[in-house]
Amino acid sequence: MKNKIKLKGRLKRYVQTSLYLGFLLVLVNLVVYLFSAPAGLVLTGFVLIYFIVVLLLQYYNRPVIMNEMVSFATQYGQVQKVLLRELEIPYAILDDEGHVIWTNEAFEDVVHKGKGYRKSITSLFPSITREKLPGEEEFTELDVAYEDSNYVARMRRISLKEMLESSDIVNAKEYEGFLIAFYLFDETALRIALQEVDDQSLAVGLLYLDNYDEALESIEEVRRSLLTALIDRKINKYIAALDGICKKIEKDKYMIVLRKKATESLRESRFDILEDVKTVNIGNEMAVTISIGLGLDGYTYAQNYEFARNAIDLALGRGGDQAVVKTPENITYYGGKSQQVEKNTRVKARVKAQALREIITSKENVLIMGHRFADVDSFGAAVGIHRIATTLERRAHIVLNDVSTSLKPMVDLMKSHEEYDDDTIIPSQQAVEYAGSNTVLVVVDVNKPSITECPELLRMCKSIVVLDHHRQGTESIENATLSYVEAYASSACEMVSEILQYIGESIRITAEEADCMYSGIMIDTDNFMTKTGVRTFEAAAFLRRNGADVTRVRKLFRENANEYKARADAVGQAEIYKNVFAISTCASEGLESPTIVGAQAANELLNIRGVKASFVLTEYQNQIFVSARSIDEVNVQVIMEKMGGGGHLSAAGCQFKDASIFEGIGMVKATLDKMLSEGELEID
Repeated sequence: MKNKIKLKGRLKRYVQTSLYLGFLLVLVNLVVYLFSAPAGLVLTGFVLIYFIVVLLLQYYNRPVIMNEMVSFATQYGQVQKVLLRELEIPYAILDDEGHVIWTNEAFEDVVHKGKGYRKSITSLFPSITREKLPGEEEFTELDVAYEDSNYVARMRRISLKEMLESSDIVNAKEYEGFLIAFYLFDETALRIALQEVDDQSLAVGLLYLDNYDEALESIEEVRRSLLTALIDRKINKYIAALDGICKKIEKDKYMIVLRKKATESLRESRFDILEDVKTVNIGNEMAVTISIGLGLDGYTYAQNYEFARNAIDLALGRGGDQAVVKTPENITYYGGKSQQVEKNTRVKARVKAQALREIITSKENVLIMGHRFADVDSFGAAVGIHRIATTLERRAHIVLNDVSTSLKPMVDLMKSHEEYDDDTIIPSQQAVEYAGSNTVLVVVDVNKPSITECPELLRMCKSIVVLDHHRQGTESIENATLSYVEAYASSACEMVSEILQYIGESIRITAEEADCMYSGIMIDTDNFMTKTGVRTFEAAAFLRRNGADVTRVRKLFRENANEYKARADAVGQAEIYKNVFAISTCASEGLESPTIVGAQAANELLNIRGVKASFVLTEYQNQIFVSARSIDEVNVQVIMEKMGGGGHLSAAGCQFKDASIFEGIGMVKATLDKMLSEGELEID
């Protein structure tokens, strides 16, 4: 067999060099013949001897050379195999289905398997499924964990087609198989180092006292300095225990600097400082509450501080008494179990009223819109803003698409009024035509852009005003020229009623408009039973002085028999879950506005003794609407935010598609179970 092996390339030319030199001697011999024939004969003898010696050497040495080459190749392959077996990097060869074919010693040490292990690589690393193996791509890489170590797994495709095509024993013309070279690179130490660096990174926080002035006013003057000192001591001691720095920047504001590692303990304790501060009591009638905003994972210290500012704004906008953690990826909320304290001063309302007046007078047109499926509060607030715009001699339009049965009497009432033109109330398609640089858009009773009546208007109008009483969530209208969001207000109509009193002396509202706004306050407060304060009754009194009639309003909201029966059925079939949650469904057949009936049923369920929160699900327009209500012990806003919605501490809701009513009930129960297990909800 060795005789059939032929040399080629450089080695062949090297071995045949002596023959090439022999031919050169022949040429020299011919030249010598030209000068001397005897000398040429002598040289010819030497040339013949040279060729004989060279041919003999090649004939006898060729087998020796081939033997040495075969021996070297064999030893070289063995050396390669030994080196690969003893390679310090864990290495394995897999077939195209991910089964282990061969492993080296380092790989065997990592996975604690013997030399003959031939199972799928997925059995060792569950995250490496068949779909993640190299297919059409030549190279893949992914992070894997094994026991307490972290690795980067790199896999390279090795084609077998070319090798098998040259084989004499198999036909591999259509074979597309391949092997996979599998490497593991241990990054455990690197990950630990990176984690340590990340843990030591800066976290910036802002801590505000929500009701500092009100708490001080509730105690005698000589004790005020003591209350302030006790609060300072508690806050500083708490932050110092976390190895952080707390600096008072104003009388009721603190700046906090922490290591990111310390924020983990804050999250684990769910910011227990929120409840701890409330225990400070030296005779003050009102417990002190705080709000915290934390900024993490920014690219710069300045960005972390900006995150903290955004977070504290969210915490205050949601009513205070809570902590908000903001990172580039998400926002997390903690606390928020207290109702926001109503501000006795109306300075803010007066300032916002003047700012609204200036914005409206600077434009020619005014568009007013609320949320989708507008309710009485949304429409009433829009009517109030319409009165402001017309008094300031600006053309105003209320954007309204669908009119529910409960809203229809009010819409008909306003349309029949002589001061209202045919285009006062317009749909979204027509509103888009009025949008532009010379139009101001006023958004009432909503601050979440995705659920507004016409989200396109937010992009088309440069001047935007937001008036809302719902707590702010992660999604909010960010490009507003003027934002007036007060979570303590009972309704948007209450806020607009206050603004009307400061917008100018020339404003005179009609009895019909007063009825609309009075209705909004009455519905959102459940006939002045929930979320009412001094300013709520003052706003109602203002509307009564301007012609609002309680009897007319009551007649507007009388419901038909079908709605009454549907609400009664929803209350009657309610399930009491965990002894404190009432969960029910509301039928939508035969009802023009089933979501409103569902909300009414949720309010009714709170009258059952022991019920702390109620949830009523209604299927309407291929969606599931969830109405959530509570009295004071459960924050339903946080629950609904977990399901993609939002609202108030005591009144919230959410919507979702592609689910049945029974699946929706399961989602509500699963959310409640998860929040109870994680300590986000507490029930006695």
